[in-house]
Amino acid sequence: MFKHYNMNQVVLPLDLEIKLDKDDMAFVVNDLVEQIPEEAFASFSRDTGCPAYHPKMMM
Repeated sequence: MFKHYNMNQVVLPLDLEIKLDKDDMAFVVNDLVEQIPEEAFASFSRDTGCPAYHPKMMM
């Protein structure tokens, strides 16, 4: 089991002057990572201990 995360949550930037353009590379990387099927991360799942961060989040 992994800790829950949501890349689309509303977060205020520390500096309101900093904004990403619609065509920024960060959005391309996010879309690419989100297309990876969940089955690819099955080997990272553990049933004991503290829940880990999801591998997609770490990428």
